[in-house]
Amino acid sequence: MVKVFTENDIEILISTMNQTNLDFLFQIFPLKHFSNYNILIINQSETTTLSSEFPSVRVINSFDAGLSKSRNLAIENAIGKILLIADDDVIYQNNFIEKIIEAHHKFHKAAIVNFCAIKEKEVVLKKYPAVSRPQLSTFEILNISSIEMTINKEKLDSTGVRFDENFGLGSSLEMGEEAVFLFDLKYKKQQIAFENQVIVKHEGLTSSNKTDSLHRYYIYGAILRRVLITNYVFWLMKKMFFDIKQRKLKMSSFFKAIDNVNKGRKKVEVMNYGK
Repeated sequence: MVKVFTENDIEILISTMNQTNLDFLFQIFPLKHFSNYNILIINQSETTTLSSEFPSVRVINSFDAGLSKSRNLAIENAIGKILLIADDDVIYQNNFIEKIIEAHHKFHKAAIVNFCAIKEKEVVLKKYPAVSRPQLSTFEILNISSIEMTINKEKLDSTGVRFDENFGLGSSLEMGEEAVFLFDLKYKKQQIAFENQVIVKHEGLTSSNKTDSLHRYYIYGAILRRVLITNYVFWLMKKMFFDIKQRKLKMSSFFKAIDNVNKGRKKVEVMNYGK
């Protein structure tokens, strides 16, 4: 096992809005004072500014809006070797730094190593692969959440890939930025691994859960058109029948979902992606 990373190489990139002090970090890091970690906060606001007196906690105040813009600004200004994507409503779990370092040693060629997240009552956020995997499948990539992602910055920078700012909260397509980001890396022949370890907790509804199920199909149509042009229908049918089996989609809504998918696809077709 190649061992090149240390605790000091991990940098946590937190996207947040309208913060005026660092108190929100206490909930994110309940086991150790936040100053023990290398943190970069992107605070998006038109009215407030945030500052830090801790050398390990850097802050960039931005007037721009949009989650993908926040993620990209953080990546461009990150100084860590391994980057942990974070939101302001997560809670990091015991030994999360050690788990990340060990996984990146294990998958030392990976640009991305994804982990597990839990929710209330310590229940997993969703169904994960039963064992660690050196490469995630297409269907698994489509279901990744940003808070599960860690990034090898050197490998990411070698590709030039960044989050597509047409996707994500604050854009016209409010979800799907993770899938688009990961597929862009996949098409650059980068390894996207999975480590079956819990590193983070998210209580309450996720952005996806807050979105109406039929509107999610509008966004899903946009995602599929953006990243899976040749296999579009196959993956759409696979997704829909999976959702029916999981009772996330009613048969009575099947054709309405198809209509929303087509609308999302057309939304992307008018964008210039050079495809």
